Amino acid sequence: MTAHISAEPGDIAESVLLPGDPLRAKWIAERFLTDAACYTEVRNMYGYTGTYKGRRVSVQGTGMGQPSASIYVHELLDVYGVKTVVRVGSAGAIHDDIELRDVVAGIGASTNSSMNRIRFDGVVDYAPVADFGLLRASVDAAAARGIDLRVGQLYSSDTFYTDAPEVEAKLADYGILAIEMEAAAIYTLAAKFKARALALCTISDHILKGTELPAADRQESFSEMVEIALDAVTAE
Repeated sequence: MTAHISAEPGDIAESVLLPGDPLRAKWIAERFLTDAACYTEVRNMYGYTGTYKGRRVSVQGTGMGQPSASIYVHELLDVYGVKTVVRVGSAGAIHDDIELRDVVAGIGASTNSSMNRIRFDGVVDYAPVADFGLLRASVDAAAARGIDLRVGQLYSSDTFYTDAPEVEAKLADYGILAIEMEAAAIYTLAAKFKARALALCTISDHILKGTELPAADRQESFSEMVEIALDAVTAE
């Protein structure tokens, strides 16, 4: 057990999906996994292990933002021997060609967080990227399901509310597809622990266009993203 995850050795699969919302972890486990069992409820941050197409898969809530996600991902990779992590969450689009309900895969993740600056003694802007094999598997999985998966750069922000909308417009000019809050930290920790990582996000709102999904539609809109993630982590 760790300070934040009450699982016993062997309770957690080598592949873990990472929603920020613990209730979404419960929803994924109950809807997509067979014989799902809860292995942790510490701080109401639920984790479950079940099977998908006969393969063991876990789903673990991480909370919002890079500091919270880093705690859970560090413990999963360092203590529980997890080898593959896939963030499954929402993002706000800032690119004209991205629409509500689109699924985006982050080939890399820029950030305004100081976490990696601190990690590299204040002298390196480390560029965290996804695992190529896992990214390719997700693209193949999406194609098999007839889903147009958009691949490009994400921006992992430490701020949800911003007073600098001009920065978002500039990010769009440099090819950033969408803004979320965890991918950069997850990719960095995966590199540190020699694991595979990918961030898949469903577009829940378009920041520059001012449009958003109704709250009631968000859960069902995430199904395609979760199916791509599960197909990717079980593809071998």
